[in-house]
This record gives sequence, C-alpha cells and structure tokens, in this order.
Amino acid sequence: MDDHHRDEATSSEGEFGIRDPEAFARNMARALEQIGKAAAAWVEPRERGETPDGGPIAYADVVSTLSEVSRYWLADPARAMEAQTHLLSGYLDIWSRSIRRLSGELEQEVQPSQPDRRFPDEEWSRNPFFDFLRQVYLLTARWADDLVARAEDLDPHTRRKAAFYVRQLSNALSPSNFVLTNPELYRETIAENGANLVRGMTMFAEDMAAGGGTLKLRQSDRAGFSIGRNIAATPGAVVAQNDLCQIIQYEARTAEVARRPILICPPWINKFYILDLNPQKSFIGWLVDQGHTVFVISWVNPDERHADKDWQAYIEEGLVFGLDIVEAATGEAQVDAIGYCVGGTLLAAALPYLKARGDERIRSATLMTAQVDFTHAGDLKVFVDEDQLKALEGMMAAKGYLEGSHMATAFNLLRSGDLIWPYFIDNYLKGKEPLPFDLLYWNADATRMARANHLFYLRNCYLENRLSQGAMEIGGLKVDLRVIDIPVYNLATREDHIAPAESVYAGSRAFGSPVTYVMAGSGHIAGVVNPPDRRKYRYWTGPAPSADLSFEAWQAAARETAGSWWPHWRQWLASHTSDRVPARAVGGSALSLIEPAPGSYVRG
Repeated sequence: MDDHHRDEATSSEGEFGIRDPEAFARNMARALEQIGKAAAAWVEPRERGETPDGGPIAYADVVSTLSEVSRYWLADPARAMEAQTHLLSGYLDIWSRSIRRLSGELEQEVQPSQPDRRFPDEEWSRNPFFDFLRQVYLLTARWADDLVARAEDLDPHTRRKAAFYVRQLSNALSPSNFVLTNPELYRETIAENGANLVRGMTMFAEDMAAGGGTLKLRQSDRAGFSIGRNIAATPGAVVAQNDLCQIIQYEARTAEVARRPILICPPWINKFYILDLNPQKSFIGWLVDQGHTVFVISWVNPDERHADKDWQAYIEEGLVFGLDIVEAATGEAQVDAIGYCVGGTLLAAALPYLKARGDERIRSATLMTAQVDFTHAGDLKVFVDEDQLKALEGMMAAKGYLEGSHMATAFNLLRSGDLIWPYFIDNYLKGKEPLPFDLLYWNADATRMARANHLFYLRNCYLENRLSQGAMEIGGLKVDLRVIDIPVYNLATREDHIAPAESVYAGSRAFGSPVTYVMAGSGHIAGVVNPPDRRKYRYWTGPAPSADLSFEAWQAAARETAGSWWPHWRQWLASHTSDRVPARAVGGSALSLIEPAPGSYVRG
C-alpha cells in the first residue's frame, strides 16, 4: 500500500474509532430502553385485541406479486442463469476495481454529474469500504428493476405492482439508512458517543405511541403552526354547516367584486387549507384580493356516523348545499366552481348529475390536478385491485371509515425516497427534530375516509374507470361528461405523481365542451400553490385537447411561459364573466355567522 492510501486508512481509523467507550455504552443502553418503549407501544393495541391499520401495502400481496416475477425467471433455467451471471459479473467487476484501488492501481473514481442524493458524503467514494457498499447496492437495485422490466409474461397491473414493490424494497435497503453502513451517520454517532441515537429513539418511541401502534413519522415541527393564526388565516366566517361540511365565506378586500361568486370544492383527503396555507401562499387570499367573493367547502373529518355517505351524499350535502348557501348569501344563482384533486373529480361527476335535474347554477368549472380518466393514473393504481378492495372493505367494516394514516402512508410511499427515508435518517438516526414546514404540517394533518365514499371512488375511478366512459352511476343516474357545455379549465402539473399530466390530459377529451388544458411546472401541490409574486416555475398552454392530438403532440406544440399559472387562469375566467357589483358582506342579510373562519370542522 502506498503512502497516500496508508494515510487515507489511518485518517479513517481515527475518524471512525470509538473515543469514549463508557459514554458510548451508556448511551446505547438508553437508546435500547427507548426502543423497548417503542416496542411496547407497538404491542399494546395488539394485546388488547385491536389491529391498527397496517398501511396500504399488504405483505401477502408483495410476496405474491414478486413471486410472479420469480416464476417467470425460474421457468427457464437458461434465462435464470443469464440473470444470475449478469449480477455476479457486476459484483466481480466491483470487487476487482476495489482491490486494484486498495493496491494503488486506480485513483478515486470521478463522481457522476448528477449524484444520488442519498450519498452526498465524500466518504461514500473516498473510503473503499463505503464505496464498495454503495456500488454493490446500486448495481443490485438496477438489476432488480431490470428483472421486473424484462419479465415479459406479467400483466400490466402485476408489472406495475412489482416495480413499485421493488422500488420500496430498494429504498428501504439502501446502506444510507443504517448507522454502520452510512459514513456520515457512523461518524456522527462516534462523535456524540451515541447521544444522537438516544434522541432519535426517544422520538421513535413517541411517534410509535402517537400512531397508536403504527409509526407516525414526523415531517415538520408542529409547534410553530396554529390553524387560524398563521395557517388558514384568511378572514371570513362559517355561514352554514351540516353533518358533512361547513361552508366558509371570506371577507371582501376590494370595493367591487365579480358578480359570480366562486365556490371551491377541495379534496376530502387532507384538509382544505392547502389553498389557504399562509398569507404569502394562499390561493384563497389571492382570489379575494383579485375581487372575488369566495366560498369554500370545509369537509368534516368523518367517523362512524358517516360510514354510508357516498358520492351522492357528498354532492347533495356538499356541492348542492354550497350552491344553496352561496345563493342565499349573495342572491346570485350563477357560480364559478373550482375543484382540486378528488374534489375536482367530484365536481366533474356532479355537473351532468345536476344538469339532468335542471340545476345549471355552475357556469364554469376549474379542475386543478383532478382526474376524470384514470387510464394513466400513476402508482396509486398499485393499491387498487379486487383483492385489495376486498381487504380494504373488511378493514373499514367495523368502524365505518379508513384511518387517515392509511392514505397518508400511501402518498408518502409514492415518493418514499423524499418523504420517508430522509426523515427516518434525520429524525431517528441523527436525532434531529424536523424543521417547521407549513406544507408538511398540512401533509401530516391526515383525514379519515368514509367507507361508502372511499370504496365508490376506488372502484368507479381507479379500478373500473367508469366516469370517463359515461358508466358511473350516482343516485341511479348514469353521468355522462359529454353533456357538459360550460367552459372548463383543466390544470395539470408536469411532475405530478398523484394525477399525472398525461392522465389529466386524457380526461380533458371526455368533456362535451372545449377544454382549456394548462400544464404547470412542479408537482401536485407546489405546482398549484404557486403565487405570482414568488416568480417560480412555469406553465405551458397549447391547442385544445382532442382525440386526434396525443399528449406528446400537445407537449410539442405547447408554448412555455415563466411564472405562475394563476394570472392566466384569471384572464380565462374574466373572459367568461366580466360584470362587477359592490362588495358583499359575509353572510349577506339572510345568514347568521356561526364562527370565524376556518371553522371547527378543519380542526377535527
């Protein structure tokens, strides 16, 4: 070994050697004590005969799905040998280069121009041991992905599930997730004599207890936020409520307002205040500043009383109730409606349902990252098939609802490399409290799903894709989007992992009226909640979607504009309604104010 590599090894030994064995042993004992508390929190509900929600992934389904991949490769010995040889050859190549590097024949490898964010520490490439681990892991992960991609006999749903499960396993098994195989974690643990693990395991035990036997991963410091003070703080009042929702009207900030009020139908997965996150990022506040009378539906967090509330109930007791209250408060029968995510899907389904009854009070519809065609619905389809729906129905049978943690975990798993493992490392292994982050505070404020509502949604949309085909039935009526003849503004976001831009585009072709399709930059949340004064991202506009124009062709023809899509939408809305009237008082003369915005339902 030459002097350079000898000095490198000596430096690493000093950096990674335990300095205070007594303090280290004491802290390891304290960390183990906290792990014991976490284990007790996990065991306690099960000893009482309770079965906490295990999350969206059924492990039996993981085994069954990956067995299908194994069956393909093992069915042909030559094919299996080829795959094994390819992996072994890669391992031998890594081993050979590692030996040559240790002997001084090879210099430290140049890092790729786009390094993996899991391996930022220079020891991942400088230290031969950690470099070897990293390369073996990356090779194995790529090999596993390739096995799924090349398993030709798999049906599309099984292949999608297999790719998703393999990705989850690969993310979980990354050497960056373990103290002994992550140089940064190991170095910090030695430097602190394990005190970081004591802090981390204390948080781990607290989060396991907070989740009632399942881990409730903290992603933001919640102490810095208060609903109604610096979250959901736009002034207004609850002007009506029923068992399913409250209707909030916001105070005017301009002398005149648009004649048509705006009614917002937010998703019931999480809470409406993503559109009123803080004064600087509030879409609702911006609408008020632009001279609109704004109403929003604040859905209740359902419990056993709401088990049988289906989509018809959410339309009647949510949207129709909201329309009635808007008319009572303002005297206006015509409304511009906005639906976000699944709230937009509900709004789209409600339009033909209401039209069939002669209710045409909604005169324009804005759908924000909302799907009506689920052909290209992305990885959430992984969680929906007949077996999984049957298991989900059994899970909800006793209580009448699905725990909020279930959907929260599902969304986190879609981006586990960003929303799970970095927090696992920082919280529990580094012992660092997460920073205050309003978006992740909202993300953790999960809501339950009413049984009938959720099963209807999953079956009719994700599993059978009935809405875009005119086959969805609500209250005995088949809803056909082709009868819609009002202006529709359909917003997608380019990096959306929940409502992919291609999926939103496909849905645009299901409506009877011409649709203005716009694609914003970023993802499902940041692409929507993007105030103009932040000057972030960009958006694309192009020709009207049609059966003859593919999504790829639309992208090729689209024009890019820097900044927020909000002003473009406002111009679109103004082109369909331009009348102005004096600003309205909250509740008007007909309604009594129940409580200040954001109301009590959002705190449930």
